[in-house]
Amino acid sequence: MWRHRTDWGKVMADNDKKNMVKARLLVLTDMFNEKTDEHHWMDTFEIIDYLAENGVPANTKTLRSDLALLKEHGMDIITIPGRPNKYYCGARLFDIAELKLLIDAVNSSRFITSGKSRELNRKLLSTVSEYQRKGLKRSIYTADKIKPKNKNIFYMVDTINDAIQAKRKISFQIAEYDGNKKRTFRNDGEVYTISPYAMYWNDDFYYAVGWSDKRDKIQAYRVDRMVDPTILEDKATKKPKDFRITDYSHKVFEMFDGEEVRVKLECRNELMKYVIDRFGESVETEPAGDETFICYADVRLSPTFYGWVFGFGGGIRIVEPEEMVNEMKEMVKELL
Repeated sequence: MWRHRTDWGKVMADNDKKNMVKARLLVLTDMFNEKTDEHHWMDTFEIIDYLAENGVPANTKTLRSDLALLKEHGMDIITIPGRPNKYYCGARLFDIAELKLLIDAVNSSRFITSGKSRELNRKLLSTVSEYQRKGLKRSIYTADKIKPKNKNIFYMVDTINDAIQAKRKISFQIAEYDGNKKRTFRNDGEVYTISPYAMYWNDDFYYAVGWSDKRDKIQAYRVDRMVDPTILEDKATKKPKDFRITDYSHKVFEMFDGEEVRVKLECRNELMKYVIDRFGESVETEPAGDETFICYADVRLSPTFYGWVFGFGGGIRIVEPEEMVNEMKEMVKELL
């Protein structure tokens, strides 16, 4: 019986050829990302020399084939026609303006530790050429902000997100400090349990927002103050039908808890932008005169809310409810 004889020598040669093509494509990808941009390009022969120096020799024919394959799979290789042609990497994951914005946000965040900021900077800078990287490094400005020392914050965020996805409750303690700057736990080490619904970013801090069975309401807790958040086997309490994280965030000033009330504020016209910043564009307003307008908003009473009003030096005045007006007056007396 005739049997087909496998030419193993040819198979090995074909495999070597395929491996060589893969190696060339990897070297070319790194080369375009690292060594080229719109102001720095390499011509055909410079690329062939570069490949040879990196142990993957090529010629003009194989280079054309490799470039076509890279383009086919989404790499933006720009060709400048000439003798020889010149090439560079065009569009990238981020453009320079986007990258600068992200780096500035990372460096100025009070939530991200110094070590994690440096690590994220390195990862972000790896998406551009070595020439663009040098320019960005020179322009990086680190804001003079207090950075957290808790390196576990990122893992805590992951834990809470996992609990949200799995619809499970979490438990944790809350860290505080006494007058001697000694670390303590709130309420003598009470273990808090909530059904987390969302992670919310406010005033440069992360908050876990969810239902507290013990307190029978939605609560918000700063993640960086949590201690050892743990996913429980208990299923999360079903989210209230009327719960919307955007609505909740508008009502809770700086995530301080308190009684929810409807307030009437009289504000100077030039402060409208600050009112919109705080309550959103859908906030209810009406003209009150040539120089002022009235704002109606739902807020939770807290020292932070009164502090926000104080901060405008009389430009915003509480009109209703009357008990808030009286409380504001008492606070003014205490400050004098």
